Amino acid sequence: MSELKLSNVRKSFGSAVVLENINLEIADGELVVFVGPSGCGKSTLLRLIAGLDEVSGGEICIDGRIVNDVAPARRGVAMVFQSYALYPHMTVYENMSFGLRLAKLDKTEIEAAVRAAARTLHIEHLLDKKPKVLSGGQRQRVAIGRAIVRKPKVFLFDEPLSNLDAALRASMRYELAKLHAELKTTMIYVTHDQIEAMTLAKRIVVLSAGCIEQVGTPMDIYRDPDNVFVAGFIGSPRMNFLEAEIESAGARGVVIRLASGDTITAAVDAGAARPKQRVTLGIRPEHFNPRAQLNVLPVKVRFVESLGSVTIAYGTLARTETEVTVQLPGDVEVRPGETIRPGCAPSACYLFDADGRAFRRLAEPVDETPEVALPRGRI
Repeated sequence: MSELKLSNVRKSFGSAVVLENINLEIADGELVVFVGPSGCGKSTLLRLIAGLDEVSGGEICIDGRIVNDVAPARRGVAMVFQSYALYPHMTVYENMSFGLRLAKLDKTEIEAAVRAAARTLHIEHLLDKKPKVLSGGQRQRVAIGRAIVRKPKVFLFDEPLSNLDAALRASMRYELAKLHAELKTTMIYVTHDQIEAMTLAKRIVVLSAGCIEQVGTPMDIYRDPDNVFVAGFIGSPRMNFLEAEIESAGARGVVIRLASGDTITAAVDAGAARPKQRVTLGIRPEHFNPRAQLNVLPVKVRFVESLGSVTIAYGTLARTETEVTVQLPGDVEVRPGETIRPGCAPSACYLFDADGRAFRRLAEPVDETPEVALPRGRI
């Protein structure tokens, strides 16, 4: 078993507090991703778990044992770094077996462990090669293999794919997912890339400024972010945020008025809403519908990205300079300078109070967006 528990973990460097009040439980065999912007403390938290840095407060438990004062080599963890950290003068076999040789394991046992890991990672044909002749993806497999042979209780990955090109990152994400399915070992993965977080994680831990903002499954965080930060960080393109005030609230949700004068109905709990209350409306670009007749917003297009399957229009809300991003089907044509009028369902609207906290969304959509039939092509 390899459960991990963090209780009130704190880390500071002098007067600078890097992590504060971190409480988290990770189950045996779970793959959890720490995600957040640069400087949020995610890599520092990973180093605390590994024992490479000392905690300033709180407890770290692995399998029910407090490991605050336990040396890294005795914690039962293995870490894979962004930089691969391979010895250039050693072969792949020697790199993968190095830790086992230091531990003075039997040669037969070492041979079996290395070759088993190499088979899992499909690098058996590289065992006699040196790192300089390997591709970036192959080097990262070797670094992962070096961790696998130790049979750790917990794998720690610190942005392991950030040095790879986009196509190779996509391939390695798939390989890491397969590896977790095969090994069934607890894994903690640090990244700033939300695509990696959404595709790999069983649960995501979103961090900001040294604090945990939200913990949940990828779809829970995408569908029901707790606050403006999480809503803006998870999702690509980024969620649109529009300043507004509440006009009325009732059983069908909340009606808000934007600075442009447009009104929007949001299917959120009206219990906490007050007329004239300042709020922030959130709409994901992919939730706009060019054929909708409800919650329609006039957007003057400034720039267009045609990506084949989708078209992304960047513009401003009419009568204001508020920036708005709209994702459209790929067969919809739009040009800079045009004004488009997409709408969205009330159930696709998010609402946040002045402190950035999300209003609770209604469990059942109270009103869906009627559509008007449009021809393919121009809108």
